[in-house]
Amino acid sequence: MSKTIGAVTTAKARTKLQGKTIAYWSVTGLLAAALTLSGLGQLMKLGGNVDLVTNLGYPLYIMQILGVWKLLGVIAILAPRFPRLKEWTHAGIFFLMTGAALSHLLDHDYGDGGFNVILPLFYAALNIVSWALRPANRKL
Repeated sequence: MSKTIGAVTTAKARTKLQGKTIAYWSVTGLLAAALTLSGLGQLMKLGGNVDLVTNLGYPLYIMQILGVWKLLGVIAILAPRFPRLKEWTHAGIFFLMTGAALSHLLDHDYGDGGFNVILPLFYAALNIVSWALRPANRKL
């Protein structure tokens, strides 16, 4: 009887680990896609990126800096190994996104329905969830 209980416990633990892994990669993939599109949009000066930056009073060259940082961040969180780099990358993404939200908030540049504040906070939340769900081989 104890062998049966042990097998069931092992199966539950394995299923839970698989579910956590799927959740991690789903959230991390969504975060990576969002950062890639955002970074490319900034580098290529697409959409309303120029207006967002100039309305806040930042110089346009900040778009190249942020775009490159975002793309490098995507590479860092998706690449295998380098757990310390991943820790720093998640911290950087958090500061980048909360800083963007605060910049818009403090400048009263909320956008339609608060979009300019809500979107970066959503990305920050995705980043936190990705960090919290990361597998053991991606931790320090």
